[in-house]
Amino acid sequence: MAGGSLLMLLDDITTMLDDVSVMTKVAAKKTAGVLGDDLALNAQQVSGVDASRELPVVWAVAKGSAINKAILVPTALLLSIASKEFNIPWLITGLLMIGGAFLCFEGFEKIAHKLFHSKDEDAHHEAEIKHAIEDASVDLVALEKDKIKGAIRTDFILSAEIIVIALGTVADQPIAKEIGVLVGISIVMTIGVYGLVAAIVKLDDVGLYMMMRKGQTIFKQITRKVGSWLLAGTPYLMRALSVLGTAAMFLVGGSIISHGIPALHHLAEPLKEISFILPMLMDAVVGIVVGAICVALFTLVGKFLPKKAH
Repeated sequence: MAGGSLLMLLDDITTMLDDVSVMTKVAAKKTAGVLGDDLALNAQQVSGVDASRELPVVWAVAKGSAINKAILVPTALLLSIASKEFNIPWLITGLLMIGGAFLCFEGFEKIAHKLFHSKDEDAHHEAEIKHAIEDASVDLVALEKDKIKGAIRTDFILSAEIIVIALGTVADQPIAKEIGVLVGISIVMTIGVYGLVAAIVKLDDVGLYMMMRKGQTIFKQITRKVGSWLLAGTPYLMRALSVLGTAAMFLVGGSIISHGIPALHHLAEPLKEISFILPMLMDAVVGIVVGAICVALFTLVGKFLPKKAH
């Protein structure tokens, strides 16, 4: 009898873990838009750091990211419990809509920055960073700490978006499955993002190392050629990540908004029967429109706020 109960318990645990695994995969797909932007932003955050300090900086930000998620996951679970306990299902939907709108806002803000900021301003900013690194009077330790703090603050916002989107996929599930999915997605995203960031920031160093290999064998010649491609291609990879991340933000954010507004959700259903691309285009349009509205409102409110004295 006891053996049978133990087998039933193990079967229940296995079933739950299988369900958690499936739901974690679904959550990972839905958070892909944030992942692309997370990669680009974090890779950019460590730019300007001495090559020998890039990996320690990435590791410091990764630890900060783990702490962020250790705060956000219990908070999200408490909100989920409150939503079920007090019968306020719109609480999670509301958080999802806010997260979706923020994704659209970030995406459109990037486009606005590209369109309305001059190249001279960007060049001046890069020159300031370069001067700070080369100037012996600048405290590089303090500069590095500031970069780490800024990256961790950015990660907190992106992690919150990831957790809220993941929570939306399991909001109707038992608390044990919610815990499993949120913890699972947090671990996968932290290791995945910062593992890839570490690889990306060292690509140029790997390329340079390969280019410096001496010898006239075919293998050495191919190695040097691949190294030159890596060195030349890293900036383009960063740009591609940024563009794909921005596009994904509109798609994911627009999808969240569309699902939260019944009229838009019903409009997407017949479009699926025509082509799977049409609902994606609709989500992208919704994302761009919502992003434009959010940026316009943010700019308008900013004009009425008191300016900081320099």
